[in-house]
Amino acid sequence: MAEETPDNIVEEVETAAETGETTEAAAPAPSTPKTQTRREKLEARREARKPAPRGEVTPEQREAERQERRAHVAKQRRAYRAKLKERRDSTRTDRPAPEPDHAPEHGPGRPRVRQGVVVSAKGDKTITVKIDVVQRHRRYHKIMRSTIRLHAHDERNDAHEGDTVRVVECRPMSRTKRWRLTDVLERAR
Repeated sequence: MAEETPDNIVEEVETAAETGETTEAAAPAPSTPKTQTRREKLEARREARKPAPRGEVTPEQREAERQERRAHVAKQRRAYRAKLKERRDSTRTDRPAPEPDHAPEHGPGRPRVRQGVVVSAKGDKTITVKIDVVQRHRRYHKIMRSTIRLHAHDERNDAHEGDTVRVVECRPMSRTKRWRLTDVLERAR
């Protein structure tokens, strides 16, 4: 038997019509729908997806459509931003005030204030102050203790060894002196 291609079927139908014969292979049954090939189905889907022809559209009409779309998008954007702003404001009122980045005694433009123990008062108008620092390591959370020694200016030679004193940051007075004695908090016994 020869392959049945659409051309062969058409020829058989035509010859059958001339001779008056009817065969099942020659004429498909009218009750069964015609099967489409994959290409025909794909083309039909593409045609369905195509937008309807708009006809002749003037540039003014096109510009008006663009303006409408832009206005719609801008309206949505405004609404979204208003919602974000409202949400931000509500969380701001719920949240406590943020801590300042600096210590209260050391704001912007304010000198630092430290408290420590005098370990040496041998120099004239100069004391050496030891400050113990206890801090937690940022990553490992181990408590680290360290000691800072700094030189402070003592104008009246008021402080003696063992005194607890308060010093404040000041202009450089020598190579190592950048602090000044403000007051003696506790005298040594």
